[in-house]
This record gives sequence, structure tokens and C-alpha cells, in this order.
Amino acid sequence: MENDSTLYVGLDVHKDSITVAYALGTGEVELLGRIGTTQNNIDRLCKRLQSKARRIRVVYEAGPCGYGLYRQLVKKGFDCMVCAPSLIPRKPGERVKTDRRDAIKLVRLLRAGDLSAVYVPTVEDEAFRDLARAWVSAKDDMKRARQRLKAFLLSHGVRYVGRADWGTAHRRWLSAFSFDNFWQQLALDELRRTIEDRLAQCERLETALREAVLNWRFYPAVLGLQTMRGVQFTTAVGMLAELGDLSRFVHPRQLMAWLGVTPSEHSSGNKRRQGSITKTGNSYARKLLVEAAWSYRHPARVSPDIQRRHEGIPKPIIDRAWDAQLRLCRRYRKLVARGKQKNIAVVAVARELSGFIWDISRLAMSLAVPREVHAA
Repeated sequence: MENDSTLYVGLDVHKDSITVAYALGTGEVELLGRIGTTQNNIDRLCKRLQSKARRIRVVYEAGPCGYGLYRQLVKKGFDCMVCAPSLIPRKPGERVKTDRRDAIKLVRLLRAGDLSAVYVPTVEDEAFRDLARAWVSAKDDMKRARQRLKAFLLSHGVRYVGRADWGTAHRRWLSAFSFDNFWQQLALDELRRTIEDRLAQCERLETALREAVLNWRFYPAVLGLQTMRGVQFTTAVGMLAELGDLSRFVHPRQLMAWLGVTPSEHSSGNKRRQGSITKTGNSYARKLLVEAAWSYRHPARVSPDIQRRHEGIPKPIIDRAWDAQLRLCRRYRKLVARGKQKNIAVVAVARELSGFIWDISRLAMSLAVPREVHAA
């Protein structure tokens, strides 16, 4: 570090401004000032930094502004890192927080190597993830619209005799029901129209997603994951869109930790205490994982749907998916027989399931599942 000629730069990024601090090698940290976020502002900043040193390392916190700044700096030839805000070391007595302090702190932590980088997806992967998230948001909106309609009818004592599962009979009854009061009927019509709009939006996005996935670089992994029990098109696409390149995980335990399904721990001396799962990382990917794990409560078997998804898939992937089903179904029964609650047993199965997802996705990418096979 004594002969370090690297320029360390910390950026506190906001929507309309960026506060910049820097330090040359082991020298004192200096404040460069505040700049705008336009392309011209970034270009002028890059020229000023390049005039101070040849090797430049830049860091800023991941946030709502995305990865556009990262890509601009990398294009300029800078060594840029987007760090995880939740993993930034903080002193217990630190009570003053300003943009200047944050930028200076980032410089010191970058120089000390105490920051953890987040995964930055490629432009194509981020675009596909945006489409997948729009589909998820549309489905959530449709679910809330249906709940509002049910609550509206219940508040007026209107109950459907049967299973209100939005099946054919339930939808037929909703379309035929009407109020005597004009205002109430108008409110009911608008609630029903909202559901129809959300349903049409979901169909449009799902069609676009099924077309886009054919040209996505992780399409072989999408097909490979669907050979597993409980992992259909929705789960496979949602998981891979959030996880990105699984090759960045050297070992499946790293993926388990990233998904937040590893037990928390507070051990000291000879005592070891483990608690509930950490729930760190991506909550939506963890939700999909746990939902898929519930299907392993039942005995292992290959259903007609799974058999259909096996068509055109290389045999090593199918064999691995069957191994996963045998192990996870047996694992669930053993845990329940030992007195574990069902929810705890399912989470334990989900943790092992993530390991098989890691293995099968990498196997599918290496074997290059034929693109002629369509997603089920």
C-alpha cells in the first residue's frame, strides 16, 4: 500500500446529484464536490479523475438509480463496483449521516477492501428481468383486484354458494349478478372491468415473455429446471430472471446463502445456537423456491405434466431431476417423522432444492438443451 498509486473514488448517488470524494493511494481523503447526473456531467468528472491517476477504482451504493452509471464508468475504462448497502460496516455510535460523509466513507472502505459487490446483470438480462417483473406485478394487481371485488360483495352480504376459485362457474355467476341500486351496480361494473383489464394485461405479458425467453441466453436452463417437480414455467423464468448467471456461485451453499434459506447463527465459545433462516437476498426468488418445495410433500412420481416437460431434454438432466425428487421427498418425510413442523420441513427441503437448481441449471447450460424444445 505504500507505493499505491491507485485513485480511490466514492460516489454518493442520488436522482439529481452525485457527491464525489477521492483519495490517491494511502493519502488523505478529499472531497471533490457535487455534480449533476447528466451525461455531460459524468464525462467531465471522468476527465478530471483521469488527470489525477491512471488506475482508478470507483464505488457507489446499489439503489433506485440502477446500473446506468456503472456501465458508463466501465465504458470509460474505470474499475467500478456497485456495493451492497446492507453489508456496509457501520459504527455503533455513528449518528450523523450526510452525502459528504457517505462519499468519504465509501472511499475509505473501498481502499480497505471492506465492501461487498453486488451482481450487475448484462443489459439483455436486465431487460428480460424487467419484463418478468412486469408480468409478476400484473399478476399481483389482478390478485388485489379480485380481492377488492370479493370484499365489496361481502360487505353487502352477497356470498357465492360454492368454491370461489375464479373458475368457469364462479366467473359466470359474477357476470350475471347485479344490484338494484344504480350506484352500487356502477361500482360493481368498474371492479369487474378492472379484473378484465388486469387479466388481459397478464395474457399480453405472458405471451411476450414466452416469445422473449426463446432468444434469452439462459433458455436452456429454463427448460432444464422445468424437468423438476414443482418448477413450472413461472417458477423457472422467475428464478433465473432474478438469479442471473448462476456460474457466479462457485458452490451451491453460496446460492443458498444468497437466497436467505440458510439458518441464522449466534455461537460463542463452545455453544452453538442456530435460529430461523436469514431471509437475506432476493425475497421473490425465495418465495418461488419455497412454493416449489411444497410439492415434495407427496411421494415421488413423474406426472403427465412433468413427462411432457421432459420431451427433448437430455437424459442426464432428467436423471438428475429424478434424483432430486427421490431425495427431497424422502427428506420431507424424515423431518416430519422426527416431529418437525411442516413449514420448517418445507424450508429445509427448499434449501436443498436450491442446490439441485444450481446443479441442473449449470448442467443444462453445458449440455445446451435444444432451442427447438418449447417451454411448457
